[in-house]
Amino acid sequence: MTTHSVVDLRSDTVSQPTDKMRARMAAAVVGDDVYGEDPTVNELEARTAAIFGKEAGLFVPSGTMGNLLAIMVHCHRRGTEALVGDLSHIFLYEQGGASHLAGVQLATLKNEQDGTFSLQDLRRRIRHEDCHEPITSLVVVEQTHNICGGKVVPLAFLDELAALVRQPGVGTGNARIALHMDGARVFNAATALGVGVERICRDFDSVSICLSKGLSAPVGSVLVGSKAFITEAHRLRKALGGGMRQVGVLAAAGLVALDEVVPLLSKDHERTKKIAKAIYGLNSPNITVDLESVQSNILLVEITQPKLKASEFSTRLSIVDAGEVEAGVTDKNGAGIVVKASARDWAFARLVLYHQVDDEQVDLAIKKLKYVIGQYDKQWPRT
Repeated sequence: MTTHSVVDLRSDTVSQPTDKMRARMAAAVVGDDVYGEDPTVNELEARTAAIFGKEAGLFVPSGTMGNLLAIMVHCHRRGTEALVGDLSHIFLYEQGGASHLAGVQLATLKNEQDGTFSLQDLRRRIRHEDCHEPITSLVVVEQTHNICGGKVVPLAFLDELAALVRQPGVGTGNARIALHMDGARVFNAATALGVGVERICRDFDSVSICLSKGLSAPVGSVLVGSKAFITEAHRLRKALGGGMRQVGVLAAAGLVALDEVVPLLSKDHERTKKIAKAIYGLNSPNITVDLESVQSNILLVEITQPKLKASEFSTRLSIVDAGEVEAGVTDKNGAGIVVKASARDWAFARLVLYHQVDDEQVDLAIKKLKYVIGQYDKQWPRT
């Protein structure tokens, strides 16, 4: 059976726990977390909250649960709605949990290419006490923005958004509209901006932080906010089936991620840029990238050839044919190269890097990409 070199760039969720994580997990001191007696979980929650400048934290199995809990706490009154971007993960890829589990309506705002949305549109969309309408109780921002290509939502936008929802007359009665950040990759944003995560999240009432994407822990996210917020989220977590027992074996990996992996994120960004530059330099009429928009560890490879689907491009990257081996598109041992990319019904294929994609794997991916794009350029040459 032929063995190929595989470079898996489908998502940073395929990252693997590090050796230090595995060792820390094996040695973790544990207790019953439902009773609040797991010291490793307590340490992870307290450390994460402190890093983000919040009062408390809650370890949850997934970012989806973290986001849902935030919606449930902030939109506790029946007949409320949350405003989210139309390209946000919460709206597109969390199965509509806000509606069918929490009874909260999601209303969308058009995401701009940089992951923001119009604050003027937001202001117009806020709804109050009209008996015909739901009550706007929450606004959600995704940071970094996945479908917008790992864009780092600018600090200036976040500051203006916070100022808007705190204006007199915005909100219902004495209730202020809450701000939640889906911060699945917020550490990538902090790395790109050169600021701490506490600055990015300063004006947000809650933040959900994923440990199992680029931080490479096997499971889990941490939801942070005020003590009162986390108390209610803790209660609701139990209702969602998120009450875990001796879960310090998982939280231990999160502690290592904060110490060991966060400092490595800048290399992920550099390697993503290197792949982007290689594709851009081909000057292909069929496949390209917007080089200036590459800001973190996500790269959107744009399919400009109307006869080519992103899914077809992704499939071709995963296949090794005899011709490319003969052409030297191999690793140092002469094995073919498989590149795994993510593609749905998008006009692009998505590549996502993480710290276990090293320089050698990046070079292999570039070699494969150049060859496959070259094939398409022969099939559809520039006219």
